[in-house]
Amino acid sequence: MTPTRWRIRNSTLYPKNREVKATTSILEREVLIDKLAEIVGSENVVTIDEALEEFSRDHSFVKPVKPLCIVYPKNKEEVKRIVRFANEHEIPLVPVSSGPPHLRGDTVPREGGIILNFSKMKKILKIDTRNRTVIVEPGVTFGELVPELEKHGLKLNMPLLPRASKSVLTSYLEREPPLMPKYQFDYVDPLLTMEVIFGTGDEFRTGTASGPGSLEEINADMVNPFGPGDVKYFKLLSGAQGSFGIVTWAMVKAEVAPKARKIYFIPFEKAEDTIEPMNRLLRYGVMGSVADEIFALNNFNLAVILADKWPDDFEALNKSLAPWTVVLCLGGYRRAEERIKVQEKCLMDIAQELAFEPTPYLPGAPGKEKLLMQLLSRPWEREPYWKLRAKGSCAEIFFLAPPSKVTQFLHVVPEVAAKHGCDISSIGGYIQPIVQGHAYHVEFDIPYDLSDDKEKEIAQKVFMEASEELIRLGAFFSRPYGAWADMVYSRYAEGTSIIRKLKDIFDPKHVLNPGVLSII
Repeated sequence: MTPTRWRIRNSTLYPKNREVKATTSILEREVLIDKLAEIVGSENVVTIDEALEEFSRDHSFVKPVKPLCIVYPKNKEEVKRIVRFANEHEIPLVPVSSGPPHLRGDTVPREGGIILNFSKMKKILKIDTRNRTVIVEPGVTFGELVPELEKHGLKLNMPLLPRASKSVLTSYLEREPPLMPKYQFDYVDPLLTMEVIFGTGDEFRTGTASGPGSLEEINADMVNPFGPGDVKYFKLLSGAQGSFGIVTWAMVKAEVAPKARKIYFIPFEKAEDTIEPMNRLLRYGVMGSVADEIFALNNFNLAVILADKWPDDFEALNKSLAPWTVVLCLGGYRRAEERIKVQEKCLMDIAQELAFEPTPYLPGAPGKEKLLMQLLSRPWEREPYWKLRAKGSCAEIFFLAPPSKVTQFLHVVPEVAAKHGCDISSIGGYIQPIVQGHAYHVEFDIPYDLSDDKEKEIAQKVFMEASEELIRLGAFFSRPYGAWADMVYSRYAEGTSIIRKLKDIFDPKHVLNPGVLSII
């Protein structure tokens, strides 16, 4: 067979005229597979076309590229050997920890190469009830960890309805917004310390987990993510889409599960009207946040989540629900009922001041309250994933903004969608305060039929044009997936130069997910 020459081509961050160094090795495909099989075992190297095709594309607009093979490491030592092997032959590695569906293009192998699938590294290494922490390998999913924590009286500060197959470690590494902003003190919370294999093949541990000795021999509590030294290595890895290093375990914070809960809803006609009430609910004197979980959904997304029989239930709910609904869950711990009564009193005081009407019954869908509270406690386990229920595929547009500027961006996606003939009533909306309300995650979900070329083309035009306009207006795309990378880095010359230098230090051969990088 004709040998394949692997080389690291232009990545998003590098100029088009960048000189690319060709690899010094020419490996035939069979030889490469045999070498990998020596590391992980032949049963853990997959070359079946159907499996490769599945990893060649996702629900994003990133150009499909078929990987050479899929490798399943089982432990840290195998990961180190694979990374060093990839360095020797300059073969791209694309780490994947979560099961399908994938939505953002970060698992598509831009340069081909090897998919490093961590689904067999799924040990829950430690649950520390006293310190409310848990250590997990990258293959541990929300569907596996949440039930285990429940046995210990703990819960995770989860994103909104992650799929059950979503890797816990990946979700927190990628800074997906958690539902409880009161417990988020930094943008990387609840991520703490971690062990990483850098692109050089070197092993490293961050924060108070650093130092000699195995995980079992470390006497430190490992909860401080800063360091070692003055460098915040965890921020280098956060949001990097696996392009600086491969994390083999991480410690994350858990929270005490409440003994009692009560859910409230606040209906609004416009998205703009939800911001000030959430600001006030998150900052109420010595009480702090009135609620644990707090967020806003538009009628489309809320109907998608709550619908039982599709499409009849969805259509009815989409019509009856308020255009926007703020959802807040009160939690009682010690003296649970008394605490909830105090929270209710604070809620009613703010409601009277700002002239809104909270209710324990979901306006437009009475009887669905218990279902929603149950859904918020666990990952999404039904098929298809909730973002894909409407039409089978979905384009996400999400960004961050300070509370004072959120309303400046809310009109962009609907206006661009209307311009291209897209039904704006079929676009999902989600607003999530983060970091105790110091910023907001704003998201629009554009469903489309993947088999309908015209509909896909319209969705892509809306995605591209709205994203460009949002960036121009000042929206912060802190996780630049896919096409966002060019939009962000072309405006960020100084930071881009620094990221290039860091990439050359921690992954000098550029073997880790080449073509995708994050803002540090």
